[in-house]
Amino acid sequence: MRKLKFCFLFLVLSIFVLSGCTGGGSLTTQNVQDNPPSEPSDTGTEEAPVEGEATKSEGEGTELTSDPSLAGEVTFWSFSDDIYDDIVTEFNKVYPNIKVKVVILEFGELHDKLQTTLAAGQGAPDLVQVETNQFPRYVTGGLLVDFLQEPYNAGRYQDQVSEYTWERWKSLDGKQLLGMPWDVTPGVFYYRADIFEQMGLPSEPEALGEFIQDKENFMMAAQTLAANGKFILEWRDLPVNHYGDQVGYFDSEFNWLRNDERTAELLDYVKRGTQVGWAAQMSGLGSDEGRQLIKQGKLVAVQNGSWAARDLKKQFPEQEGQWRATRMPLGVSVGLGGSTFVMPSQSQNKEAAWAFNEWMTTSEDAWKIFVERSVQPSWKHITSLDWYKSHTNPYLGGQLDFELYDTLDDAIPVRRYTPLDGKGWPIYIEGIHKAIDENVDSKTILQQIEDNVHKQLGADIQELKASIGQ
Repeated sequence: MRKLKFCFLFLVLSIFVLSGCTGGGSLTTQNVQDNPPSEPSDTGTEEAPVEGEATKSEGEGTELTSDPSLAGEVTFWSFSDDIYDDIVTEFNKVYPNIKVKVVILEFGELHDKLQTTLAAGQGAPDLVQVETNQFPRYVTGGLLVDFLQEPYNAGRYQDQVSEYTWERWKSLDGKQLLGMPWDVTPGVFYYRADIFEQMGLPSEPEALGEFIQDKENFMMAAQTLAANGKFILEWRDLPVNHYGDQVGYFDSEFNWLRNDERTAELLDYVKRGTQVGWAAQMSGLGSDEGRQLIKQGKLVAVQNGSWAARDLKKQFPEQEGQWRATRMPLGVSVGLGGSTFVMPSQSQNKEAAWAFNEWMTTSEDAWKIFVERSVQPSWKHITSLDWYKSHTNPYLGGQLDFELYDTLDDAIPVRRYTPLDGKGWPIYIEGIHKAIDENVDSKTILQQIEDNVHKQLGADIQELKASIGQ
């Protein structure tokens, strides 16, 4: 890929942030937020690996490539603060001579600081946790290591993860792997099974999941609930927006993707649902008003990433056993968040950073920690293990939650994330809201949106295409 000037990053940065990023991360030796580190568990009796031997990642089918006697120091940035103490402790049982310094930064600060240090050519860490929608900010200019190259050879892992998970961390031309596949955050329909049953609607996950694929069934459920003062959606435009998240904004040649028959059909459908009053028009998990609606049994469903079960339990413990999870309605399969680990090209500790990166993403011991924080693997050698498949969630009435999330991962289609997605979003959503509020013909407004994208972003598109040789 042709290298781009560092300053170009500031022209194409993507600041569209989804709230559904996965949890992960904790302090080990340094915390920018001044939270005290927790004490690592005692590893004094752990037998160190034999020097020079290859080390097996506990899941079947993967073998760690780094020598367990490798020594070094790795600086790792994360925006999460409740995982990495345990992760580093377990990592050091395999690689006792690698010191990992974890720096916790606020979400926005981390991604901005990473962009600044990459552009400056100095000051970046050795490894960084980067969220899905922030990732495109760093994919041009040769700023990140390509894990397909020697000595990493991560291509050997391609068959171990879903196509969606593998492809979303690629460069714009699809030739480089700039982020190591880690988690997946499938969109999930969480719902109050007890209330659905009271309303005479299907309440078992498999039955409801099948029922709400049909648009008239879903509309009937929305009408039934609305007639009883309840909402099936947080936001009125979720169906069309989630489909948009499924397909993305631009294809590999930077053609606009959100102007097709399916988008028009769903926009028409959203207009019908809005008239029914199917949405609370607020976030159930992210606002005080929305939380009150959930507590009162008025907002009875939440569509969000698979991390939402964790937040439902935390915020509404008294509703344990009343919630269930199933697939998203209306034939939509979408990823709603997730993260990767990237290695800045300027890192001076690449060998040790790769050892930490590879172990975190592929080790069974790492995943036993991650899943307890609602971070879901896309790695088949992990999701095929008995302890994973048989996991039940008491909050979801004893449902096999991990098994469900794994099936949802397989259904998510590939999409490409680009540095212009964040600029496309406000143009898109302004048109969607105009269509709903003013009852503008759906196909007409979608064409207007596309025209506005070309008008406002045309120069950016051409510059970005030139940077990758298109």
